[in-house]
Amino acid sequence: MNTPVNTDVLAEKEQQTESALDRVLVLEMVRVTEAAAVAAAQLVGRGDEKAADAAAVEAMRRAFDDLYMDGTVVIGEGERDEAPMLYIGEKVGGAPGKGPKIDIALDPLEGTTITAKAGPNSLAVLAAAEEGNLLNAPDVYMDKLAVGPGLPKDVIDLAKSPTENVKAVAAAKDVEPSQINVCVLDRPRHADLIAELRALGCGVFLIGDGDVAGVIAVTDQDTTIDMYMGQGGAPEGVLAAAALRCVGGQFNGRLVFRNDDERARAKKWGIEDLDHIYKLEELAKGDCIFAATGVTDGSLLDGVKKRRKSTGATIMTTDSVVMRASSGTVRWIRGEHRIAPHKE
Repeated sequence: MNTPVNTDVLAEKEQQTESALDRVLVLEMVRVTEAAAVAAAQLVGRGDEKAADAAAVEAMRRAFDDLYMDGTVVIGEGERDEAPMLYIGEKVGGAPGKGPKIDIALDPLEGTTITAKAGPNSLAVLAAAEEGNLLNAPDVYMDKLAVGPGLPKDVIDLAKSPTENVKAVAAAKDVEPSQINVCVLDRPRHADLIAELRALGCGVFLIGDGDVAGVIAVTDQDTTIDMYMGQGGAPEGVLAAAALRCVGGQFNGRLVFRNDDERARAKKWGIEDLDHIYKLEELAKGDCIFAATGVTDGSLLDGVKKRRKSTGATIMTTDSVVMRASSGTVRWIRGEHRIAPHKE
C-alpha cells in the first residue's frame, strides 16, 4: 500500500482546490497524530489503558495549540462531563476566532487495550473537515458495513442481511461468496454474524480491537480483506468514513442505542431519525483530511520505535499516513523525533 507519490503532481492538484484546509494545514495534522503516538508508545505493554490514553490525549491537545485554526472537536473522548480533555464541543487550535473554522474528529489512542497489551494495530488518528462537514455523533455504538473502491455504487446496504451483502459483493467481483474475506471485531455480540459468514464459507478475519484500521483494510488489496462488518464505536465510524472519502470505498453506518439515556444524548446532538442508515458522504462530506500514526505495528502502519543514532542521540521513529479527499492525495511519512536527555 505504501506506493511512492509524485508530490509535484499532487501539489499542483491541491493548488487547484480552494478550501479552508490549505496544504500547510494538511501536513501539520500529521504532527498532531505523531505527538499522540510518541506519547502513548512510552506505555506500550505496561498494562495501563487509562495512562496510555491520557498521555496520548494530553500530547494531541498540546499539538493542536500550534496549529493556525479555529477548531471544534465534534467527535472526541466523550462529552464534557465524561472527558477532561478533547471532549465533544471543545475548542482547539492556536487561532480562535481568527483561523479557518475546522471540525475535528479524533481518537488520540485507537486501541487502548491493545496498547496496554502490546498488541497490533494501535493508532493515533484524526479527521478534519470544514465546519459542518463531519457528523456530530454521540459517543455510542454503530453498526458498520464497508467495502473498498472499484465496486458498483450502492453494492452494500445495511438494511439487508450479511448474507445478502456478501452475495452482492461476490457477484460484483465475479467470485463465489466463499471467496470473500470479511473483517470483524472479535466480540461476543458478533457470534451470530460470524456463524452466518462462516456458513457461507467466507474467510472471517477477527481483530481484537482497532476497527478504524479494520475498515481501512478494505481499501488495500494486500490485506485480502473484501468487507468490514459489525458493531463498534460511532466515533471510529466517522474517522473511518473520512479515510474512505479520501481513498475510495463505500460505507454504511447506523447508530445503536442501548437505553433511553443514549437516545436522549443523540437528540441533544440534533439526531432525530435514530434508525437512519448513514452513507459515506453523510458522515464525512466536502473536503476532508485523515491522518494516522502507528503506535504499535499493524497492517496499515508500523509502530513507534526507539533508536539510538551513531551520534549518541536517542530518537523515536514514527510511521504515518495523511490523506486528502479533494485531491486524492495519500502521503506516507516516516518521522524521526529527537528525545531530550533526562535531567536530574
